[in-house]
Amino acid sequence: MAKETGRKPITTNRKARHDYLLHDTFEAGIVLTGTEVKSLRFGRASLAEAYVTVDDGEVWLRNANITEYAFGTWTNHAPRRTRKLLLHSKQIAKLARESAAPGWTIIPLEMYFQDGYAKVVIALATGKREWDKRQTIAERDAKRETERALKIRNRRR
Repeated sequence: MAKETGRKPITTNRKARHDYLLHDTFEAGIVLTGTEVKSLRFGRASLAEAYVTVDDGEVWLRNANITEYAFGTWTNHAPRRTRKLLLHSKQIAKLARESAAPGWTIIPLEMYFQDGYAKVVIALATGKREWDKRQTIAERDAKRETERALKIRNRRR
C-alpha cells in the first residue's frame, strides 16, 4: 500500500472564529491510540467544546470528542479522554506565557491528516464581546452586498 500524502481534513471548529479573536496559530501533532486513528479516518470527531491547556511543560487537548471505533473490541478508547499535543519547547513556552494572561485561552481550530499523521491547529485567542460579534456579522454582510452589486454591474456591461 502506498504512503498517504497530502492534507485530508477531518473536522473544524466553526464556532471558534465566531466566538474568539484569533492571534497566533500553531500546528501540533496528536498522541493517539489505534482505534482513535481508525475512527478519525471515518471522520468521527468534534472540536466543538474542546480546549487546550498547558500543564507542567506539556500541552493537552481536553474535551475533544473522537467517537468510539464501531468495530473496536474491549480495547476501544474513551471518547473524551485527554490527549497530548506535540509541539517544540519554544512553542510550549510561548503558549504557557500567553495563556497565563487574563482573558487569553488556547482553542483548537481544525484537525486533519498531513502525510498520514494526525495534526491539530491550535490558536491563542481572546473572547469576543457581543458587539464584536455583531460588528463581524455586519462587515461580512456589507462585503457580500458590495460583491453582489459589483457582479450585477459587471453583468450589465
